[in-house]
Amino acid sequence: MVRKLTATAALLALSCAPQTQVPMKVRALVLSSNGAYEPTEVELKTVTDIVSLEGKVARIQGNAILRLASTDPEVQAAQTEEALARAMTKDEGRSITASYITDPQGVLWPADFHTWNLVTTYYNLERAWDYFTNVVAVPQAELPQTTVHYFPEFVLADVSDQPQRDNALFYPPLKSFLVLPFDKLQKAPLATNASILTHEYAHLVFNRRVYGGSALPAPLNNWAQSGDFTPGLNVIKALDEGLADFHAYVASCQDVKRFGCNTRVLAYSFEDVAVNERDLATPRCMGQLMYNNLTRSSVNVLPNLAYEVGTLLANALFMSTTTDAEKQTMARAIVAAYSDTDAARPGFNQLAASSLNDQTTFTLIKAAKAIIQHIPAGNVDLRQKVCTNFATRLQIPVNALTGNTEYDCPASTTTTTDCPAINLNP
Repeated sequence: MVRKLTATAALLALSCAPQTQVPMKVRALVLSSNGAYEPTEVELKTVTDIVSLEGKVARIQGNAILRLASTDPEVQAAQTEEALARAMTKDEGRSITASYITDPQGVLWPADFHTWNLVTTYYNLERAWDYFTNVVAVPQAELPQTTVHYFPEFVLADVSDQPQRDNALFYPPLKSFLVLPFDKLQKAPLATNASILTHEYAHLVFNRRVYGGSALPAPLNNWAQSGDFTPGLNVIKALDEGLADFHAYVASCQDVKRFGCNTRVLAYSFEDVAVNERDLATPRCMGQLMYNNLTRSSVNVLPNLAYEVGTLLANALFMSTTTDAEKQTMARAIVAAYSDTDAARPGFNQLAASSLNDQTTFTLIKAAKAIIQHIPAGNVDLRQKVCTNFATRLQIPVNALTGNTEYDCPASTTTTTDCPAINLNP
């Protein structure tokens, strides 16, 4: 990893490497109320080594060479998840070395671009971890330290021999985050965008609970083999994307002193067209074409389908939650719905496991009901609003959501005139 410092900064870094204390006061690039990313004093509360930027939440590695090719003999020979990860990792890289200048108040200022980017990356992942462990109440033991590959050479050879660029993602086969180099994206780097990194961290939580932390989840592998007809795969990928956006939105509301409550997850990093397409606050309805695509096509043929349906789901949840308390209750209910062994209200994990051999039985209806059934019994108003929006905006039949328990939609549930009804059996 290349780091160029001024002569003065280099001398400071060499003569006085900062000692790690918790919390560490540093400057990071944080979105302000004026819509700009500005150097802002923050605290890193989980870091154990400020120079290598390693801590309870993440361990950052630079210069890795990661390559996946179906023709690679090592990949073909891999019989375990660990073996696959080793086969893909052609060079594991090395720990990064961040460089700082200390101001008179003892606050560390990054001394070069990469340190700004790295500090902000760790800070944003720490905020996402804090959101899931404190607001959503995921036990810390479920979210141990995760490796972050910073600017790796990442090649998906079956797609292209050229290294991937312009992305930040959670990559299940390596159970790691990847922060890729820039190319065409000229706006805010993805790793500085807190909403994007929270979205990616939400994928990690989804993977841990819905797929049991598997690098190669059985539902995805099994259902992807169905060619041009993958209804179960369409639904579960839409859930993953839409709920990640909703979590990013709720997490942003925790920081109202800065920007707060960002419904435009991609804002400041992507162009306006892409940002608007994913805006949770834009009213949306399940149309006939979207429904037909969801139930009769393949996500392999329509890769944007997961985002379109996911954004619709996120909008229904956004429309249902108006107060901070409702947003947080809904976020906890969603994660509770990821896995639940109670046969009376199974989670996504259990629903997917029971549908491994017939993905047509893993439906948006069942997933929607699982979410509703995990809203705590005392939240009657919230449940009613979610039921109404699911029935109206997602076109979920009311009789599929109602039931005889305190966790089901009430028999009085109706739709509104916000969305025209479509033919569910064309």
